[in-house]
Amino acid sequence: MTKNEVIEKIKLYEIPTEQLDNIDNRITQYVIDNLTNYDGHNKYEILAVLRFLDFLQREDLVLKKNEVKKFFTFYETLKFPSNKGMQSFKLTPNQCFIFANILGFYYKESGYRVCRDALLFCPRKWSKTTSVASLAIFDCLFGDADAQAYVASNSFAQSKICFDIIRNSLKALDPKLSHFRLNREIIYNLMANRTSFIRCLSTSADRLDGLNASVIINDEFAQADSADLKNVLTSSMGVRKNPLTVTITTASSKLESPFVAMLENYKKILEGEIDNDRVFSIIFQPDEEDDISDIKTWHKVQPHLGITVNEEFYRTEYQKALMSADDMMEFKTKLLNVFTKNTTEIWINKNIIEKNTEHFNFSMLKSRPQCMVSVDLSVKDDFSCVCYALYDSINKRFVFKNQYYIPKLTAENHPNRAMYQELIRNGYLIVCGSEVIDYKQIASDIISNSKYLNILQIGYDAYKSKEFINIIKAAGIRCATPYSQTYSNFTSPVESFELAVYEGRLKFDDNPLNAYCISNVMIDEDKMQNKKPIKRNRNDKIDGAICILMCLGMFQNYKR
Repeated sequence: MTKNEVIEKIKLYEIPTEQLDNIDNRITQYVIDNLTNYDGHNKYEILAVLRFLDFLQREDLVLKKNEVKKFFTFYETLKFPSNKGMQSFKLTPNQCFIFANILGFYYKESGYRVCRDALLFCPRKWSKTTSVASLAIFDCLFGDADAQAYVASNSFAQSKICFDIIRNSLKALDPKLSHFRLNREIIYNLMANRTSFIRCLSTSADRLDGLNASVIINDEFAQADSADLKNVLTSSMGVRKNPLTVTITTASSKLESPFVAMLENYKKILEGEIDNDRVFSIIFQPDEEDDISDIKTWHKVQPHLGITVNEEFYRTEYQKALMSADDMMEFKTKLLNVFTKNTTEIWINKNIIEKNTEHFNFSMLKSRPQCMVSVDLSVKDDFSCVCYALYDSINKRFVFKNQYYIPKLTAENHPNRAMYQELIRNGYLIVCGSEVIDYKQIASDIISNSKYLNILQIGYDAYKSKEFINIIKAAGIRCATPYSQTYSNFTSPVESFELAVYEGRLKFDDNPLNAYCISNVMIDEDKMQNKKPIKRNRNDKIDGAICILMCLGMFQNYKR
């Protein structure tokens, strides 16, 4: 089912505002936002809302609003660890929606709760661990008298994270520990007529016997190679009237795992291909066409952006992701919640570039050919690049001349200073400024070179070129154009470069930094197979390659 088909489906629904308000107006708010601001939510999130509305209309189901309100009040009474100490938190609209689905629906005839399996597939910093910790505490206090809640994961250390939140919350609830006994791996309820407990599992599946689980928290299941532990625990729930297994996880690099198969089936339930009332899932991921560099995508994936995590954190992590394949994989899996495998294949071998290299100076030109210029600027941490791209109509090829600039102190103190000093001596790297890069010098060089060139456009990254562009405009140059650094903007130039370089239709001036930068590139792809160059390793430099591709893209998009 496509996103457009989901949007068409929305038109068939009316929002029962009064009914939802009687439960909690935060649920109303969440439902309305999903069905009216559908660009701000992924298709599976919207399908979960439509499924919720379907359940409300079913004759065989009832939403017990008192059960939902009881849990909401309980949650907001609990205190959880935070950077300000133990704190109580108000439920957000999406949390209210999630808990209403998990705890609210019952079959009228049997009186059994509908949801037995819940999936919270969320990025880091959503507070999924805190959220499900409350379910274990709630079960221990208000579930069966002999309730058994288990916190399980791939390692004891991972299980202990959630378990320690539970321990600390119970300590805050009962400071004198009059009603609970807390051990390293188990918490006993000491209240009258209750033998319930919460246990942190540290053993493998084949060592677990005699369990009678009522609630299971299955943490970071996307990292699991086997479903054995989960299966052992769920198979012990047979005597429970309202058992609940909650899987909380973020995406990983394991593309073949029990969770990936489980996720695909849960998506089919939301799409209506599989009929299963017992499963509730909330899936926060980008839609296939979303640009991962767009802040709108970040908000779609992380509904708590601005609540539990700030925008600047995402912005910083994305900029870091552009620095290496490992960082990009971490950003995609943990903050965008997209399964990604790390591939560090070399894009274009260095010798291919070197075979297409020849000495070139602007003074060699006999006319003022049309030219695209692009800039990739640093401040002081490393070198900056300006690319001049010319089209040689006689030989039907593009010619690229890159000029590289570096501040004096950076060249003297950089870990690569030996290489940089050699490049400076040979005229391949230009000293520009003392402590920080001198944008005026770069602008002056572009203006000086324009006497040899008919510059059509000067492309730049709007995110980090404001001061430079102000200097360019003050000098009377009006052809500066921002070049968005999105995957879709680089796809065509990347593919064109690959074809043309192997056919010998690209020529590069003889600056060795060109081959150095291009050989450091790996190509990352988004879900729509759009492509973007990123660094193979964090300390690599690819500025020259970025500038070349920007120029190609500018030629392709230029309207005469």
